[in-house]
Amino acid sequence: MSNDRLPVSITVQPWFRDHFFAGKIILAAVETQLLLAAKVADAFPDGDVRVMEEIRFAKFLELPPEATAVEALIEISADAEGKRGGAKLLTRRACGKMSRIIEHGQVFFPLSAPGDLPSQIDPTLPTDTLQKIPVDQLYRELVPFGSQYQTLQDMLFLNEDSAWGVLKAPALPFVYTIQEQLGSPFPLDGAMHAACVLGQQQVDFTPFPVGIDQRVVLRPTQSGGGYLTKVSAVALSEKELVFDLLIFDEEGVVYEAVKGLRMRDVRGGMRQ
Repeated sequence: MSNDRLPVSITVQPWFRDHFFAGKIILAAVETQLLLAAKVADAFPDGDVRVMEEIRFAKFLELPPEATAVEALIEISADAEGKRGGAKLLTRRACGKMSRIIEHGQVFFPLSAPGDLPSQIDPTLPTDTLQKIPVDQLYRELVPFGSQYQTLQDMLFLNEDSAWGVLKAPALPFVYTIQEQLGSPFPLDGAMHAACVLGQQQVDFTPFPVGIDQRVVLRPTQSGGGYLTKVSAVALSEKELVFDLLIFDEEGVVYEAVKGLRMRDVRGGMRQ
C-alpha cells in the first residue's frame, strides 16, 4: 500500500459553525466524507467514489470560531493491485519543539460492485409507533445543532428498534464538483440524528458516529430536496450502537444505503 500526504486548506463554510459538540465547533462527519471523496476522485479518476467502506472518525477536527480556513493534510493510499483507494484526514499539532500527526477520519473506496442493495422501499410512515418526537423538541433537547443542520422535519417516529423521519436538505450551494455524484451531505446527517435519538432511548449518553462499515450513494440527493429516512437498530449496547440507514423519496426510491453506522459515547475522547 503506497501513501502520499498532500497539504489541504479546508474552507470553513458559514454553515459549518452550526455543527458543534461540548461548546466547540467541529467538522461534521458528512463533510469529512465529502472532502476525502473529492481528493480520492482527483487521485483515481477511474474509480467510483459512490461506494465507501471502512469509514472511521477517529477524533473531532475542531474549527476555531473566527477561522475562515483550517490547514490539514490528506493522506492518499492505494493497494498494490489497484483495487482499492483510500484517504485519511490529518492535522499536525505542535508539541514543544516537536509535532505530531493526529488522524480525524478515513475512508476506503473499493473499485468493485457493492453487491445487492435495496433500490425500492415502502415509503409509508408507520402508524403504530410507540413514540413521536416533534423535531423542535428533538433539536432543542436531544441533538442541539444550529439551524442549518436541523435536517429532520415535522415529527420523528420511534419504535423499539427503528425510527422513521422526514428530511429536508437546506438550499445551500455544492462545495465540491464530486457532489454531482454524491449529492448534499445534509440528508445523511439528518438520518444520523434519527439514529442518535433512537439510541438515546437505550443509553444515557448522546451517541456520536465513530464509523460506517459501508455507504453507497445510488442517486445524489439535491440541495433543497425532500426525502425520508428509515433507521434500523442492528445492535445496541452501552459500548456501541450499530444501525443501518436508508434515505429514499416519497415514491420509495432509495438514494443512499448505509450499513453498520457505529455510534459511541465520545465524551471521554473529548476530554483527552
